[in-house]
Amino acid sequence: MNKVILTGRLTKNPESRMAGNVEASTFRLACDNGFTDKNGERDTEFIECVAFNKTAEIINKFCQKGSLISVQGRIKNSSYEKDGVKKYSSRIVAEHLEFLSSAKSNESTSETPKIEETGGEDPYAAFGNEVEIDPNDLPF
Repeated sequence: MNKVILTGRLTKNPESRMAGNVEASTFRLACDNGFTDKNGERDTEFIECVAFNKTAEIINKFCQKGSLISVQGRIKNSSYEKDGVKKYSSRIVAEHLEFLSSAKSNESTSETPKIEETGGEDPYAAFGNEVEIDPNDLPF
């Protein structure tokens, strides 16, 4: 089974392009490995990703540099020749994503999430409209 789950921040705004009738989005995620070196620096991987169709449309529309997202997909290996030398590359084909925060998560917005009426009171009303989670508190 070829399945990958990544959580990270976009290193720059996604790049949108059309391949025929298919929308594509390329982006790079900075993913913390959870390890530190002898100097106390965190080890980070920068992982190339690509998405197509509706997933690409959503990424291009709603993600920007610094957005924290979770991507589920698969590894795609490819090769090409440059100056007579065969080169290899790997990237993640994103098939599903979740928004964990945005680059502007510290800014207040005028939009508030709508809660569907269920006949009772909102049990979370006392907590306000935003919940801040420190990435260091996440178990992954």
